[in-house]
Amino acid sequence: MRPIVDIAEKMGLRADQIEPYGKYMAKVPFDAFGPYKSRESKLIVVTAMTPTPAGEGKTTTSIGLVQGLAKIGKNPVLTLREPSLGPVFGGKGGGTGGGKARVMPDVDINLHFTGDAHAVASAHNVLAALTDSAIYHKTISGFEESGVVWKRVTNIPDRTLRKGFDLDAASEVMAILALAKDYDDLRARLGRIVVGFTADNKPVTASDVGAVGSMMALLQKAVNPNLVQTLEGQPAFVHAGPFGNIAHGCSSIIADQMAMSYGDIVVTEAGFGADLGFEKFMHIKTRASDVMPSAAVVVATVRAVKWHGGPENLQHAIGIVKQFGLPAVVAINRFPDDKAQDVEVLKQAAQEAGAHAVVESHGYDKGSEGTVELAEAVVAASEQPSKISYLYRIDESIQNKVSALAKNVYLAGDVDWRDEPKKRAQLFTDLGWDNLPICMAKTHMSLSADKDLTGKPEGHTLPIRGMRISAGAGFVYLLAGTMITLPGLQEDANAYGIDIDEDDNIIGVL
Repeated sequence: MRPIVDIAEKMGLRADQIEPYGKYMAKVPFDAFGPYKSRESKLIVVTAMTPTPAGEGKTTTSIGLVQGLAKIGKNPVLTLREPSLGPVFGGKGGGTGGGKARVMPDVDINLHFTGDAHAVASAHNVLAALTDSAIYHKTISGFEESGVVWKRVTNIPDRTLRKGFDLDAASEVMAILALAKDYDDLRARLGRIVVGFTADNKPVTASDVGAVGSMMALLQKAVNPNLVQTLEGQPAFVHAGPFGNIAHGCSSIIADQMAMSYGDIVVTEAGFGADLGFEKFMHIKTRASDVMPSAAVVVATVRAVKWHGGPENLQHAIGIVKQFGLPAVVAINRFPDDKAQDVEVLKQAAQEAGAHAVVESHGYDKGSEGTVELAEAVVAASEQPSKISYLYRIDESIQNKVSALAKNVYLAGDVDWRDEPKKRAQLFTDLGWDNLPICMAKTHMSLSADKDLTGKPEGHTLPIRGMRISAGAGFVYLLAGTMITLPGLQEDANAYGIDIDEDDNIIGVL
């Protein structure tokens, strides 16, 4: 690894313009590059087909792509979400790539990093405490405990806390951190958070309970992106960590804008498959910013194609990208035991679905040497004319927006609205919140709301069993099927293998 001051200097930043966290990590104030200037940079969003439980290497591919772009003479920057302690201690492990395609220092990034997740949880929970205080002291007329909708959050999955807690990655504060453009926007968004309703259904906000100042103080440093590096020395911003299945699944707008102010091509990742992170990237993130992607990469594996009983799931992922008006480059994350004939079937299926290019990616085992072809294909795709289109208008009703997603993305034949979310939809419409995009909390293991329906299930029913308002983040938040916002640890959780060895090194995280 190179000292982080060297990485910053390469980007045109002096040592006194960054805030180092040790030798290899730093906070970069969001105004360090001055007013946002894209320099006509290209933004590439990396997504995937519906993953297997092991994941398909989307982060590894993103990192490898940046290394490959540097190899062919480009000036790339990577923007990633921060790993969450839930997966790190749970079933997935670290979220910093693998092999020769990693962001460093990987153990630090996966654990406490620069403290952003802790700051988010603290800001979220101080709002809960001040909400409780407002009720206790009766400072807001008609606001009782029964009207509170704001839960507390924790950063470790714990089944015993489900009744009153969410995971920090599901926090609206985390979403706001990812969507805010500056301090003023952060303050305004925090103030709009709805913590509950009075007896006559008037919303009570974070501003109403007097929490905004304290939350701003706790988030003062967290709003600044974190600068680290790839294994080959390219700059990487790792900032904000909303999950793609329970939140909107994207890194921060501030990090993207900072990256585009410096690099000529920026690679960012959207959580889980095209039906989740990518859809939310388009409908939520691009609408909240002036940053538009030029192309998308769809990560696929032979393993996932077999898991889904054929290539139809991959073909649908390509179709989702094309529905939004972007060229799709399929990156086959190649494993050593993949058979040539299986790879060829995958390639042919992707081409038939209209992929702009289909290439193998060997970032894990070869680093930049294994991603040159992918980098060249992505550059070519980014130069193609594209016209962004959305699957629903922002002024459509909540029900129509959900129907559009159900039909075009999830391939559902019908939407089953349970009584409570149906009532909420009417209330939110009356309060003017129908003019917001949708954020669907849904299993990442299937296009449907049923994790056991693999492949390309069609004609199923999408059950909407819950609805919340995330007025600060700027979306209507729905829960589909049995989706939960605070998972529990598995029987074979990664946490059992984490420790410190005799040389004082942390082991078991990666």
